[in-house]
Order: sequence, then structure tokens, then C-alpha cells
Amino acid sequence: MPSSLPIDPPTARSLTGVLPQLIASVSGAPDWFGPARSAIVIVADGLGRGNLSQRGAYARFLTERMTKRDAARTVFPATTAAALTSLFTGSLPGEHGIVGYRVRVPGTGSTPNQLTGWDTDGLDPRTWQRATPLFEREAANGRRCFVVSRGQYADTGFTTATVRGAEFIAVSAIAERLDVAEALANAHDGALVYVYIPELDVIGHAHGWESERWSSELETIDATLRRWDRRVGPGIGAVLTADHGMVDVPAHRHVLLADGDPLVDEVASVAGEPRMLHLYAEPGAEDRVAERWRASEAGRSWVVTRGEAVSAGLFGAVHPEVEARIGDVLVAARGDVAYYDDRLADKKAQRMIGQHGSLTDQERIVPLVRLGAFA
Repeated sequence: MPSSLPIDPPTARSLTGVLPQLIASVSGAPDWFGPARSAIVIVADGLGRGNLSQRGAYARFLTERMTKRDAARTVFPATTAAALTSLFTGSLPGEHGIVGYRVRVPGTGSTPNQLTGWDTDGLDPRTWQRATPLFEREAANGRRCFVVSRGQYADTGFTTATVRGAEFIAVSAIAERLDVAEALANAHDGALVYVYIPELDVIGHAHGWESERWSSELETIDATLRRWDRRVGPGIGAVLTADHGMVDVPAHRHVLLADGDPLVDEVASVAGEPRMLHLYAEPGAEDRVAERWRASEAGRSWVVTRGEAVSAGLFGAVHPEVEARIGDVLVAARGDVAYYDDRLADKKAQRMIGQHGSLTDQERIVPLVRLGAFA
């Protein structure tokens, strides 16, 4: 097994603990956060702690509020589908089964998109995602739970898979999302409210998190949160976190996998995402595929077999039903590289600049900024 795999410190907080801790705060048993009569979790997609700290001049309010302890580790892979599922189930990918952006359905050649492929690829959101959403459990016990997000996400399979049990409130603008969330939390003691802010992630993918556009959007969000925090009603606790951080990978650092490349010899399917590949080998070729990738890429990526990844606990404890979803070989970028299957006709993904998915601190450490009654 590769000896250089990063290991989370034993005291590190996990993203999986955030929602259970908010439930504890509104249930009279606070630990991470103080007591609250209702709680709001705000997810700024793609806002890693490193991204926030390095652009602190554009986010003075958030960085002033963020102490050294205000951080958590997102899951592996550090991608939205896996991370948000873990946030809303309190379980790791090896249990809930969303182990990547694209993974192969066992026994098939299908590698559906875990965010948007539920309908087109025939995934059942109530069974493919194996863990009970915490909102569903809490709502069954009488707690009001709400999702405040863009309307485009209201009826998706991913929403059903992760936040069923909550009432979905469609709101367009960020400031209005926050205001609606505060009003709901204020009106319903004991409520849990989730606010989703995808804007930074969208800009980061298109222009890079180091771009002026990303910094400008961060500045706007920071100012909005500052104004909002002043108006939050008494007893309402809020925390801002993220699903993952982001690294910029310029086009000249792309590794393009083409016909004739030894790296795709005996590889039946390439899935995952550019900074964390799931490689599904042809039967009997698993070790040879791993050897080729290690010989070529070990200097800039972690290359592990499925068995090594499971033994190392990268996905947490892996349920037998989930194990076959994991690639035979995993390639997690350590340097500023991204891997693309250039044999695909659709090249749109290769235009992305900001990327994530791997094991680096920049991608995996996210903020836990306390707002409202938690500040």
C-alpha cells in the first residue's frame, strides 16, 4: 500500500458531524456549537478553507469570524455528490454509496453522473443512496426541516436522495435565500434549515478560483452575510461550511488519455472526475493497470487499488453492496494535474479551470464559520 497517503488527524472534525451537531444544539445537548432554538446550515459550494483564507481581503467578515478550530474535513472523494450526501446522512461514502461523481453500476457498463444522472440513467434515489437522510428522520419525529435553494434543484433525483423529508423553498437570489431561511428558523422553534449557495463553484469551474470574477463573487457573498448576520433573530444559530475546496488546473497541466496510450490498456471504463479517477479494469487486468499507472503517475498522483483504498479507510467502512461501485484502480491527483479521457466526443469538461475531488488539504479542508447565536 502506498505509504504517502494522507491521514486525517484523530481530532479532525468531519463534515459528517455538522448536521448531527446542529440537531444536538436545538435538542438541548450542544457540543461543537452552542445552544439554539433553531439552526441554519449554509453551504457555499467550492469554498474551501484554504480558498477563503487566501482570499481573505475579499472576505473580511468571514475570515474575522473564522478561528483556528473552525474547520472540518470533507469526505473522499472531495466532490459535491459524495460530500453533500455525507453531510445530509451523517455517514461516509462507503456506507451511503455515492462514492464519486461518476461511478460504474455493478454488472453493467453504465457510469452515471451522481448529481444529474438519476433520471437519465435509471438510478432509484431511495435505494441507490443507501443511508436514511437526517431530514427524513427528523421530520418523522415532528421537526420542521427546510431546504432553501434554487428552484432548478427542487425535483431532482439527487434532492430526493439526500434531503427528502424537508420542505423545499425555491428562491433565486442569495440574499433572499438567507432572508427566507432566517424567517423560517424564526417562525419554527427547533427547525433545521439548509441554504445552498452554488455560485462560487460555478464561477470557479469556469474561470478558476484565483480569477477576479471568483474574488468579486466572494466579496459580494461576504458582504451579504455580514448584513444578514446583524439581522438574525435571537436564538437562531447558523454555520457556514462547504462541500469541498478547489484548485486551479491550467490546460497545459491536463493529462489527455487517448487511443494507444498504455494508461488505458485493459481499462474498460474511466469514471470519477478529472482529479479522482475510478478506473474499471478488464477482468484479470487489475494489477497490470495499477502497475502501469504507478510507473507513469506516482510522482504526481496517489495510485491505489480498490482493496488498498478500502483497507486504508478512504471511503470509511465500505458496505459489501457499495464495494463493487469503487474503481479497480483509483488515481487521486497530488500535483496540479487533471486527467481527461480524450476519446470522448464531448470536450466541454476540458474547459474547466477550478477542480476538486482529490485528497489534498486544499480540496478537503472546509470552513465552519459560526454565525447568529453560534458566534
